[in-house]
Formats: sequence, C-alpha cells, structure tokens
Amino acid sequence: MIRTSSESGDPEMARKYFGTDGIRGLANGDKLTPELALKVGMAAGTKFVRGDHRNRVVIGKDTRRSGYMIEQALTAGFTAVGMDVYLLGPMPTPAVAMLTRSLRADLGVMISASHNPFDDNGIKLFRPDGYKLSDEIELEIERLIDSDMTRYLARGRDIGRAHRDEEARTRYIEYAKRTLPRNIDLAGLRVVLDCANGAAYKVAPIALWELGAEVFTIGAEPDGFNINHKVGSTAPEAVAAKVKEVRADIGIALDGDADRVIIIDEKGHVVDGDQLMAVIAESWLERQMLMGGGIVATIMSNLGLERHLTKLGLTLERTQVGDRYVLETMRAKGFNVGGEQSGHIILSDFTTTGDGLVAALQLLSVLKQQERPVSEICARFEKVPQLLRSVKFKSGKPLEHKQVIQAIADGQALLGEAGRLVVRASGTEPVIRVMGEADDARLVETVVGQVEAAIKQVA
Repeated sequence: MIRTSSESGDPEMARKYFGTDGIRGLANGDKLTPELALKVGMAAGTKFVRGDHRNRVVIGKDTRRSGYMIEQALTAGFTAVGMDVYLLGPMPTPAVAMLTRSLRADLGVMISASHNPFDDNGIKLFRPDGYKLSDEIELEIERLIDSDMTRYLARGRDIGRAHRDEEARTRYIEYAKRTLPRNIDLAGLRVVLDCANGAAYKVAPIALWELGAEVFTIGAEPDGFNINHKVGSTAPEAVAAKVKEVRADIGIALDGDADRVIIIDEKGHVVDGDQLMAVIAESWLERQMLMGGGIVATIMSNLGLERHLTKLGLTLERTQVGDRYVLETMRAKGFNVGGEQSGHIILSDFTTTGDGLVAALQLLSVLKQQERPVSEICARFEKVPQLLRSVKFKSGKPLEHKQVIQAIADGQALLGEAGRLVVRASGTEPVIRVMGEADDARLVETVVGQVEAAIKQVA
C-alpha cells in the first residue's frame, strides 16, 4: 500500500528558465522572448556541437501564432553557432523526438506550451537519442545563456544554414502506423478525432484514415489563437458531443502538442490515462510484451489502478509528477509502459516521450481484437474517490508555513494507511495542487478542504 505522502515543493521552481517540461511562459512576457529564444539556440547549440561534421538540429512547433517568432529566433541562435537547422513545421512533440533520432540530428526542439492557452508558448529540447535533457544539462544551458557567448559564434563558411523538411510528416505517419500489430487494421471503426487545433492536425487524421478507420475530425482548423480552445484533451465535451452525434465507436482527444490523449467511449464518457494504462498493460501482458513486471505512474494516479495491477500480479512504481520522471524510472528499472492520469502515455518500445496517437492505436488494436465496446474494455477497475484542488498563490512558499505543514500532517493522520494525500507545487505555474484519495469520499473532501483553507490563509 502506498503510504500517505506530501511534497513540500518542486526542485524546478528554483531554476531560472527551465521548469518541469522545458521553458514555458507567456510569449513576450517576463521570460519567454525572442531574445531568450536566440540565447537558448546559441547555448543549446554550443552544448550539442559535436565533432567537426555539420551539426544539425530539427525544430518542430505547434500552431500558436508566437511559434513563428520563437522558431526564427531559435534558428538565428543555432545557425550563429554553426548548426544546420531543419524546420519541420507543425508537428507533434513525439514526432520531433522520433525525427531527432531518425534524421541523426544532434539536437531536437519542440516549440509548444502543450495544453496551455494560445498566448503561452514553450521550448522543449531533445538529445540525439530522442530523450529529454537531464536536469544537469539544462542547468549547464542556463549558465551558458547568462554568460558571454560571443566566443562561440561561427564565422564565414562555418555559419549554419536552415531549410524546411517537407518529408518529415510522412515519416512520422508511417512510423505511427507501424506501431499497430501487423495483422490488425481499423476497417469498420468509426472514430472521432479531436486534434485540439494543435500540432497533430495534419498527421493524426491521415494516419487513422490510412489504417482503414472512418474518421470524423474536429479541432483541425488552427488559426494561431484557437489551440486547446474548447477542444482537445482539456475540453473533452467537444469530442463527446461529436461521438454521440455520429454514433462513433470511440473518441480520441489529443492536446496541443499531441503528447497526451484522453479517450471518450461510445456513450460519451471520459476514459482517463489510468484506465488506458491498465488496458495497455493487460494487453501487453497477454502478448508477452510487458517488461519490468508492471508499469510506472505518478503519485497522482488512482489507488484503484494500483489495486487492479496487484490482482494481476503486477506492480505500480510511482514517481513525482512529470512525464520525464516517469520515463527516467522506466529506463532505470526496465519498464516499457508508463504514464500519467492526464493522458501522457509512454510506450518505450516505440517512443521516447508521451505519444497520444500511438497510445490511442494500442487501444484501437484491443478494440478490434475483442470486438467489445470501449465502455467495457476501459472499465478495468473501480476508481477510488479522488479529489484534486488547485490553489493559486501570489508569491512566497506557502508550503513552508507552519500552519500548512500542520494541516497536511493532520490530513494524513485522518486518511490513515488506506488513503493518500499529495500536496505539491506546480512546476509550470504559481499553483499548489492538493490531492486526496480514500474509499470514504466525504473524508477526502474534508481533508482536501482543510489543507486548501490553510494554504489560502497564508497565500
């Protein structure tokens, strides 16, 4: 049984530029400006210039208007230190990770703020092997950003060049299709696909259609400002309504950069990442593909998932919040299935980061094999009552106040051994997350309410 636990803060908060998932913030706000993007390009380029070959970097982006600005500034930075730039255009985050490896690039960059509103943006960096950078390398890049980088500037013939890669989309589509078992296609399935007006709006509908599905696409008309707006994984109501309208077998809702997915069953009900991980884990166990004797998830995953896996003889390894930590644990301990309740699903047989389309394809293969409705396939366990509250704060460190510490301790004592309390600072915004979980829903509400009230008093 997982014991009650809390975190008094997030190590990422102390860093100047990088947070839980790269650099993220309001475009042209206090942090994320063209000037910073230029410096990131120069610093990251300097860090990943290796040997005397023409070093290359691939840059993908989602559909935010500010992406043009950041893309150009990064390109200037990379070419200034002698790297050749391959511009991929709108492309899912997992596609950038895959193409970094496939194109033998020395570095990959994704310009996106994922599920955040359109006026935010971000910069995610990938190593040559397609994995996200370690904390140590991010800190080294931070130090370079704040230093004088003129000595690293290339001159003459050594200055890099940039060009657009028009074939990248096709590469990713074929790669995604190959993750479906060979003997399976999607013929006869009616699929509603919500691309969140984001990075997958070109590739995901084509991949599903080419696999044989009848595809009803929404959220595929980006205008630079409507990414994640009333569509996508953070607003599943849109895809749920469409599923009911066209009587589809399944709804698939991606987020802005397509590294997470939320499933909607044929009745219009939401299936979260926990249920999806349970389905994939069980399917892979039957196919003798599951590694590590279980899966990896975060401290936010439902206790019901853990109990279900235990009945199957499998373990649930928990990490702190963030798909990078899930992946680190998967790599360190030999697991090949992991993810988050929010729909970040990492299947390391295929990907080095969350991939919403690839995760959805695994479920679609089970759907075709079992010929049962999604509502039955994805009801693997009964959820334990769980309550999550987000408490905004203006400044300071509310979690270090004595009365908040006491409220957390009291809450843990009330929940006892059979429940969990997780209190953590967000790595991307000034918010404290309070999550309580136990079989007694009223008790959970009481505990979460008490901790929330204590935070509000000092925040």
